[in-house]
Amino acid sequence: MNTLSGRTVLVTGADGFIGSHVVERLAADGANVRAMCLYNSNGSAGWLDESPVRRDVDVRLGDIRDPELVHTLVKDVDIVLHLAALIAIPYSYVAPRSYIDTNITGTLNVLEAVRVEGTPRMVHTSTSEVYGTPQSVPITVTHPLRGQSPYSASKIGADKMCEAYALSFNTPVTVLRPFNTFGPRQSMRAVIPTILNQLLAGATEVHLGALSPQRDFTFVTDTVDGFVRAATADLTPGAVVQLGTGRTVSIGETFEMCLEATGSIATVTTDEARIRPSGSEVEILLSDPTQAISVLGWHPQVSLEDGLMKTVAWLRGRVDARTAGIYHR
Repeated sequence: MNTLSGRTVLVTGADGFIGSHVVERLAADGANVRAMCLYNSNGSAGWLDESPVRRDVDVRLGDIRDPELVHTLVKDVDIVLHLAALIAIPYSYVAPRSYIDTNITGTLNVLEAVRVEGTPRMVHTSTSEVYGTPQSVPITVTHPLRGQSPYSASKIGADKMCEAYALSFNTPVTVLRPFNTFGPRQSMRAVIPTILNQLLAGATEVHLGALSPQRDFTFVTDTVDGFVRAATADLTPGAVVQLGTGRTVSIGETFEMCLEATGSIATVTTDEARIRPSGSEVEILLSDPTQAISVLGWHPQVSLEDGLMKTVAWLRGRVDARTAGIYHR
């Protein structure tokens, strides 16, 4: 794998769950990191505020919807890793236009800046949600796309803008399509943090939505490794690469694994507020990892069981930090 040492890399969405881990990996690899974080009146860089690499990276606050700002940030970089997005599926039912503005128009802004500046490489973040409930499994990159939520529709639109720029302008963009990433710093709205936080708080009844959907979970450090590899791989403009383990478990099975990871005893109570609208639930997501292995040399290193233990340890550390009065977020 080619090294990123000494190369300048812009990471959009650097303040978020996956983005902050990407920044830390790039810094460890010796890259010069320009970290774009969403502007806020507190001047916070999100998860990077607590990161040991915070002072080693060039943090820029802004909004991916601002084309002039995006162009300024893309100028003179070697690689753009575009992770900025609205990702909460439930909120997309409430405010779909905001997902169009951020996920599609924001991606257009990055693509146009990359095109104009002649940036050598861009990696765009897709999602397995673009497949909807699949026609067959395991899912390959040739599977049709289906917008079963406003969120997934907005990500399909962003993916198609990448395809259009690759075909129209030969823009060197790779579409990286992670399946269900989990681990430290993930939003507490996501299913694994939802389960673990309730269990660690001592709940004997855990409130969840549907238990039957099946997911292909990838630990965050493995997803990050996919980004690093995609950043330097010799791929055709517009190439789509999906990242997944090739193993699927139901939400109900995930709950049982979380019980084991925390040493808890609890039951599940269905929370109607967590049930997706009829026709919008994606019943199964199962990747075919052979393509990522072939074109990136990527192999997931952390099992679901080990990843859950690492996430539990991190969450317990957050509780301990809060108790000691040093908790920030």
